[in-house]
Amino acid sequence: MLDFCIIGGGIVGLAAGLKLMETFPGAELVVLEKENTLARHQTGHNSGVIHAGIYYAPGSLKARLCRAGAEATKQFCAANNIRFETCGKMLVATNAVEVQRMDALFQRAHTNGIDCERIDQTELSRREPAIAGLGGIFVPSTGIVDYRQVCNAIATKIRALGGQIELNCAVERIEEQADRIVVHAGGRQWSARQLVACAGLQADRVAEMVGVRTEFQIVPFRGEYYRLPEVRKDLIKSLIYPIPDPDLPFLGIHLTRMIDGGITVGPNAVLGFARELYPKLSVNWADVARYTRFPGFWKVIRRNWRSGLAEMRDSLGKSGYLAACRKYCPSLTLADLQPYEAGIRAQAVMKDGSLVHDFLFAHTSRSIHVCNAPSPAATSAFPIGDMITEEVTRQRQALN
Repeated sequence: MLDFCIIGGGIVGLAAGLKLMETFPGAELVVLEKENTLARHQTGHNSGVIHAGIYYAPGSLKARLCRAGAEATKQFCAANNIRFETCGKMLVATNAVEVQRMDALFQRAHTNGIDCERIDQTELSRREPAIAGLGGIFVPSTGIVDYRQVCNAIATKIRALGGQIELNCAVERIEEQADRIVVHAGGRQWSARQLVACAGLQADRVAEMVGVRTEFQIVPFRGEYYRLPEVRKDLIKSLIYPIPDPDLPFLGIHLTRMIDGGITVGPNAVLGFARELYPKLSVNWADVARYTRFPGFWKVIRRNWRSGLAEMRDSLGKSGYLAACRKYCPSLTLADLQPYEAGIRAQAVMKDGSLVHDFLFAHTSRSIHVCNAPSPAATSAFPIGDMITEEVTRQRQALN
C-alpha cells in the first residue's frame, strides 16, 4: 500500500510529488507516466518562459500562483545549476487601439503587484531596434528556461527521497474503494491511500475513471511555431509580445528567445484533431469524435468561427502568419520562418461553451484532479504543488 500515487510526469505532477515527499518524509509515492520520458507533452512543448503574470485577472489563481511560481522556479534553478536567464518581456502596441489596451494592461500589472515600465516609441526603438511600435510595456522579471531540465532535476530529488517514477505506464482503469485507490496502468497495478492526477491532455478522461462528474471536456488546440535561422539569433534582446485582444480567446503570435540561443515565432491557435500527435494534419478519430459529441464545443465554434478560420488559414500558409509577425517586426521574411515542432494546449471547455481560463481542480474523497492547467502552469508548478499538498493534508485528516 503506497501513500500517494501521482498520474502524470509533467512539471505539475512532479512538483506535487516533490512537495508531498518533503512534507511527509518517508512516505511511499509513485509517479506514473505513460510515455517513455518525462515532460513529453505540454511541459516539453511550451515556449520555456518564466512568466511574470501581467496578463491575468486580479484575484485569479493564475495571478497569485504565477508571481509565486516565477520566484520559486528561479530559486530552484539557481540551487540545482539549471541555466535560466531573466531577459525581460516587451509588450508592443502597434496601433491606437492597442495603445488604449496597453493603458489598461499597465494598470492591471500594478494591481497584481508586478514591476513594469511604460516606454514610448523612441525608447522602444532604442531598446529593440528591430521592433516597430507606438510604445510598449517592459516587464523586467520575465525569464526563460528549459522546463525539461527542471523536470529531470525534480525527478532526481523525488527518487533521492525514496519516491518511484514509473515510465511506460498508461492508466487503463482506476478503482476508488473505501480504504484505497487502485490504479491499473501498463499491465500492472498500484494501491495507494490517495491519488493526485495531473494528466494534462487526458485530464477529463482520468477524472471520469474515478467517477468525477466532469462539466468540462478537454479540447486540443495546436500551437504552431517557426524558428528563426541562426543568423537572426541576435534580432531581439527581450521577449516580444503583442498587446492581447480581449475579444480573442488566445494571446497571439510572439517572438521568444530560447535558452539554447534560438528564437521562435508563434504560436497560433488551431483546433487540433488529436490530443497528442504533433505533425501537421495528424488525426486521432477517437479524440475528434469525443469533442464533436460535446455540446460546449459547438458553442465555442459558433462564438469564435471568424478567428478560427483566420488561424486555420495562417496554419495552411505562411503569408498570413508572417503578416501577424511583421506588425511589430517588419524585417522578417518568409525564408525566416523555418520548421519547428508544434505544441498542443489542453483547453478545458465547459458545457455552456465557455473556455476555462483559470486553473481548475476537482476531487473525490481520496483523489485530487488538476483539470485545467494552461499557461502559466509551468511557471506556477511549485505553488500548485503546494496547493495540492495542502488539499492532500485536509483529505488525510478527513479520512482518519
